[in-house]
Amino acid sequence: IDKDALDAQVKERKIQEAAEKAEHERFAHDMKKNDKLLCLLEERQKNETKDLNRALVEFQKNFQKPETRREFDLNDPQALKKDRPARVSDDDPRCTISGMQKFMGEDLNYDQRMKFQKEQLREWSLQQQKDWKNALADQKLADDLYDKFRVELDRKIMEEQKKEEESRRAVCTATKNFNRIQAAELDRKNELEKAQKMKDDMDEITCLLRGDFLSENPNQAIGPWGKHNVLVNRWKGMNQEQLMAIREFQKEQALEKLREREQERQRDAEWDRQRLQAARAQLLWERHQQRQNQEQRRGLDVMNAVLSQEQKAKNIYLKEEEYSNIPTDEFYAQFNTTT
Repeated sequence: IDKDALDAQVKERKIQEAAEKAEHERFAHDMKKNDKLLCLLEERQKNETKDLNRALVEFQKNFQKPETRREFDLNDPQALKKDRPARVSDDDPRCTISGMQKFMGEDLNYDQRMKFQKEQLREWSLQQQKDWKNALADQKLADDLYDKFRVELDRKIMEEQKKEEESRRAVCTATKNFNRIQAAELDRKNELEKAQKMKDDMDEITCLLRGDFLSENPNQAIGPWGKHNVLVNRWKGMNQEQLMAIREFQKEQALEKLREREQERQRDAEWDRQRLQAARAQLLWERHQQRQNQEQRRGLDVMNAVLSQEQKAKNIYLKEEEYSNIPTDEFYAQFNTTT
């Protein structure tokens, strides 16, 4: 793991988080400042509106009194006191159908009728309250009976749970005693097996220490048909002569590898030199070809210029011959037309 890179990433992340935090704090400060300014402006606007309304009320109170208005007689608060009543009785002849002065429920004994209706409503309300109290009492009695039934049911359930818990506790105690006996027997059996295993391990270690495998006796690798016949499963390594022969062979291989690399480098250098010579020859041939093309184009341009001059001279000569054979009047007419 590249700890330095991880530390650098953590440091950059912390710097980025600190910058983001500073940016958020700056935004929060700006938002608080803007909110405070907005509150101040709203408060100022409210005060200005309040002052304006107060000035308007004062102006209307001082300079626009109701008594000074032209339609004050229509809005006079004492007009009803000054006016005659709409009707003096239920049989007032002025209360015609078109006058719309008497409607259903607007008779003169309205107060007595409303008093009777209120008394009737009070009696109905008292009766409803009495019925409601009786219903509440019945509901309370039913709730009390239900609560007693629930308490009795809970008591029976608690007794059953207590009996079940006692039986479960007895079963757990018996199971725990059985498990304790089993654990003791298992521990005794494990100790015997451990002692036997330790004895077997000690015997095996003693046998291995005294054997030829761990003592690495080189003679055990010699086969039954002679010294050069080696038993692979019992071979313990090479001797110093064999190791020296292998090292000498490796040195020769390294020198051969160096010689091959030097030859390959010389061959690559020769190929590079030949490629440079071929590229230089190609460049010289391209330049020679460009010069030849330029000389050919220059010769063609000179030839085209000469041919153009000859063609112009020929055209001028032909026009002169044509004009010399035309009469004078026709010549001037044709000259004017051409012009």
